[in-house]
Amino acid sequence: MAGIGNRRVLVVVVIAAAVAAAAVVGVTLLQTHGERTAVPGSVTKPRAGRPPVFFDFGVRADREAQDLSRAAELLNAKHVAAARMIFARNHSVQARIGLAFADWPGSGLDALKTLVADNPNSPVAEFELGWALYWSGRTADAVATWKRVDTHFPDSPESVEAENELYSSDQPGLPDLVLPLKLPSAPSRASQLRVLAADARRPDAEAKLRYGYFLWQLWHRVSAERQFAAAVRLTPHDPYARTAAAVALFTKRAPARAFGRLGPLTAVFPHAPVVRFELGLLLIAIAEPAKGLAQLRLAAAEAPRSSYAKAVRALLSRIGKHGTK
Repeated sequence: MAGIGNRRVLVVVVIAAAVAAAAVVGVTLLQTHGERTAVPGSVTKPRAGRPPVFFDFGVRADREAQDLSRAAELLNAKHVAAARMIFARNHSVQARIGLAFADWPGSGLDALKTLVADNPNSPVAEFELGWALYWSGRTADAVATWKRVDTHFPDSPESVEAENELYSSDQPGLPDLVLPLKLPSAPSRASQLRVLAADARRPDAEAKLRYGYFLWQLWHRVSAERQFAAAVRLTPHDPYARTAAAVALFTKRAPARAFGRLGPLTAVFPHAPVVRFELGLLLIAIAEPAKGLAQLRLAAAEAPRSSYAKAVRALLSRIGKHGTK
């Protein structure tokens, strides 16, 4: 396997930000407004403004994906007229969501309900219905909708984003995976994904790790976990494959699955820094920064000259400068 290289620099920034955020005791997004999310059908006053839009087109770089991504940015920045013009000349699910939110409130909530009914297999439609319900003051219904997205579409970026809203005291997104892998160069992310997928069809553990890693970055966590599990079957004694397969079980609604698989690996691979390094990241991801930093220090102590140790030292330096303990 090739060296980690510049990936180490990126993860230091990510971890430092996560530690700083986790150091503040937080509650879920919905609870920060003083609302009782456990009461079915609870209703509050509708909110001013418009619901946010979240469109994830993955590796798509076609004109429609670029236009709708730009329109989403414009709408979220309150440039409504400019966003509406772009949404109006497209006909996809995302465009219809954008139009409904550009004309909010209007018949926006009914439009989202219809969109979900017409597209029952669309995670983006259901996720944005959650925002429409939330903005309409129907908090409990929004929570229930995001929970459906999380459980019914677990392999989608919208599932990860739903967990971001349901568990906002945790680190956003997925825990970072730092593996000694080098991805193949390609003219585009889409072609890179095709190369990785083709390579992973072979009985090659490293190829499956590379493909799984790329899928993890795209927030397709179920597909990533399948690739990591396949790599483990080919190389059951490899700490990187075993660690990646354990981390990929992580969800904010049930983090114990990942911890239950990853924790015992510290005994199976006592001298592999990747295990404690990723364990530290998982702890930080669930707002346990002190415990997470303790594991990161153990990872650095186990292999002081490794890239993992360098990442930890850089992190501790950044934290010290910003006063976060």
